[in-house]
Amino acid sequence: MKKVLRSSLIIVLLSTLLIACSSQGGTSNPSNNGNKDNTGGTNTSPQTEAGGEATTYPLKTDQKLTYWGEITPNLVGVKASHQDVPFFQDWQKKTGVQLQFIAPPSGQGREAMNVLLASGDLPDLFEFNFLGDFPGGPERAIKEGYILKLNDLIDQYAPNLKKFLQENPDIDKMVKTDSGSYYTFPFIRGDDYLKVFQGPIIRKDWLDELGLPVPETIDEWTETLRAFKEKKGASAPFSVVSKPRFFNDSGNGAFIGAFGVNRGFYQEDGQIKFGPAEPGFKEYLKLFREWYQEGLIDKNAATADLKAVDSNMASGATGSSVGNAGGGIGKWQALIEANDPKVVLVGAPYPVLNKGDTPKFGQRNQSYSSEGTVSISTALKNPEIAVRMLDYGYSEEGHMFFNFGTEGVSYNLENGYPKYTDLLMKNPDKLSPAQAIPLYARGSYNGPFVQDKRYAEQFFALQTQRDAVLTWQKTDAAKYNLPPITPTPEESSEYATIMNDINTLVDEMTLKIILGNDSPDQFESYVAKMKSLKLDRAIEIQAAALERYNNR
Repeated sequence: MKKVLRSSLIIVLLSTLLIACSSQGGTSNPSNNGNKDNTGGTNTSPQTEAGGEATTYPLKTDQKLTYWGEITPNLVGVKASHQDVPFFQDWQKKTGVQLQFIAPPSGQGREAMNVLLASGDLPDLFEFNFLGDFPGGPERAIKEGYILKLNDLIDQYAPNLKKFLQENPDIDKMVKTDSGSYYTFPFIRGDDYLKVFQGPIIRKDWLDELGLPVPETIDEWTETLRAFKEKKGASAPFSVVSKPRFFNDSGNGAFIGAFGVNRGFYQEDGQIKFGPAEPGFKEYLKLFREWYQEGLIDKNAATADLKAVDSNMASGATGSSVGNAGGGIGKWQALIEANDPKVVLVGAPYPVLNKGDTPKFGQRNQSYSSEGTVSISTALKNPEIAVRMLDYGYSEEGHMFFNFGTEGVSYNLENGYPKYTDLLMKNPDKLSPAQAIPLYARGSYNGPFVQDKRYAEQFFALQTQRDAVLTWQKTDAAKYNLPPITPTPEESSEYATIMNDINTLVDEMTLKIILGNDSPDQFESYVAKMKSLKLDRAIEIQAAALERYNNR
C-alpha cells in the first residue's frame, strides 16, 4: 500500500475523490443486532452480562465524524449522496452523532481507497472490506497504522455487539483475525435463508413463447441463447456486469462452475486450488469464446457496467444475466415491464454439464460478510463516541431501524411483525422495492448490523424471487467455499504481490481468449506464467491460513 504511486495517477484519482467528497454531505449508514424477533421501542442499550457500559441514545455529543464509504448501487441515479438518503439522516438523529460523508465514485472504492491511504489524510470511519480488498487483510491494516484494534473498545463501549458475539461463537470466530483481533463492526446474516441471493436469471416469457424449458445444462444454454438471438432479435442475449473485472459474478462459479472450477481459491479433497490454473477454466474460456464469436454475449461484455446491463434488460436486447433476487429480478422486472408488460423473469439453476448433476459451485455467503463493515481509523484520537454509535446497530432498537427503518414511515407492526409500508413496496415515485427500501432501511444490503430474515420475506415480493432463491440454494458450494481466512502480516506483502500479478495475468488471459485475441491453446502457457509468478507459494499461504482459521 505504501509503494510510490505515479504522480499522474494520484492527481487524477485525488481529483475524482475530491469532487465526490464535495458533493457528499452529512448522513451515514446503519447497523443492527441479533436475529431474534425484536420489535424495538427502547431508547437504551441495556447493561449486558458481556460487560461494558450501557448507552443511552441519542448520545449527547458535539463530536462530528467523517465517514468514508460507497453509496449502495441500487441508489445510484436515485440519490446523489448519502446526505440525501432518509436512512442516513435518521441514523444520525437516532444516535446523536453527526456524520460528514465522503463517497468515492460508484464502483471505484478500492482504487479510491488506495489513493486515500497513500495520502495519509484518513477519515474517522471506513466502510470498507479490509478482509477482501486490502492486501494482507485487517491484521496488516492494524499493523501499518490505518485502523484500530477494537478488542478493548468493544469490551468497554459496545455491550450489544459483544453480547451477540459471545452468544454466537461460530460467528465470533469469523469476525476476528487469527491473532484474535477484532477490527470492524460486522455485517451478519442472521439466518441461513439470507446466505443465498444470486444466480442466473432468464426471461421465462421468452422461453414459453419459444417452447423452451428453463436451461439446466451448458448445451441447453447454448440452444437458448441462439434462440434469443435468432427468434427474439436480442442483440446481447447474455449480458453481465464486468466492473471491476470481466463477469464479476463468475467468482461465485456461475457458468464456470459447470467445468468444476471458479474464479478464485477453493478447497477440494483437503487441498487448496486456484480455479484459473485448473483445466476446467480452459473449457470455460473456450465456451465463452464461442458464445462471443457467435454473438450470444454482449459485444461490450468486457466493459459493461450495471447501467449498461440495466439498459440491455430494459430494452429487450438481453434475455439472461446473473444477478440478485432483489437487485436483479426485483429491479429488472419493473424496468422491462415499462416496455413489455408480459415479461416474467425467473431464476435458473447454476448450469452443469450433465442433466441431473448438482452444481459444484454457486453463490453462498458465510454468516459473516466483510462487505459493508465499518472500521475505525487511527486518525480518530477519541474513538469512544464512534464505538457507541456503531454499537447502536446491534441493539434491539437498532436492529429494527437498520432492517426496517422508522415505524410509521417505512414499516408498521402487525401482530408483532414489521411489515414494510407501501412507501417502500408500492412506491409513489415508481421506484422498485430494491430502490425504495435502501432509502429508509438497510435490510436489503450490507452494513454494520445483523440482517433479519423478515426483510427478505417482504423484499422478495414476487413469487419468482422466492422461487429463485430456492433454486439457487441447490448447489454444493458449502463443501468447497473457503471461510474468511487471511495471510499473516509477515506473509501479506508477499501474498499481495503474487496475487496482484496473477490476477492481472488472469484478467488478461480471460479477455484475450474470450475476445479472440489469443487462442485457447495459449492457456497452458498462461498457467506456466502463473507458476513463474509463484502461484504455488500463494496456494501454500492460503493453506496455512485455512489451517490457522480451523484452529481459532
